[in-house]
Amino acid sequence: MRPITNLVIYEEDLSRINACLSSLQRKARSAAVLLIDTSGQLIASAGETDALDTTPLASLAAGSVAAAGALAQLLGEKEFSFVFYDGERKRLHLSLIGGRAILLVLLDENSAVALVRLQVKKFSREMEEIFIELSKRPDPVAEGGNPLAKPNIGEITDDDVENLFGKG
Repeated sequence: MRPITNLVIYEEDLSRINACLSSLQRKARSAAVLLIDTSGQLIASAGETDALDTTPLASLAAGSVAAAGALAQLLGEKEFSFVFYDGERKRLHLSLIGGRAILLVLLDENSAVALVRLQVKKFSREMEEIFIELSKRPDPVAEGGNPLAKPNIGEITDDDVENLFGKG
């Protein structure tokens, strides 16, 4: 299983991920949702994120999930399925998605925890399917190729350029 940082995510993949995040945010009635790779890099987000400092939030969320994983191992557990923080006005639900990414759900006074947990389970299955599809693609970096070049795009020849712009 390749980590998400080693997967090439094209624009159409990101659109699909964003649609899933938006759907989760709406159905869970959460303030915001963030998809983060396990190293703490933000992949995508939905909801009220303008007032959030997402860079340290993503990094700290990754550290929290890693710490929870270490605690689980110390207690003889495979993993904890989620981490939950409960403040006066805000709550955080953190969960590991297929061992590749972290889902952060920011809840406010209007969010129901049970509804969030139900929707996160559905979302997790969808995201795991997307990650499996992405991991089935050839790894252009491992094959010595350009990670930004899409497969099956032919090369442009000198003749193509001359035909496009006219000769001299």
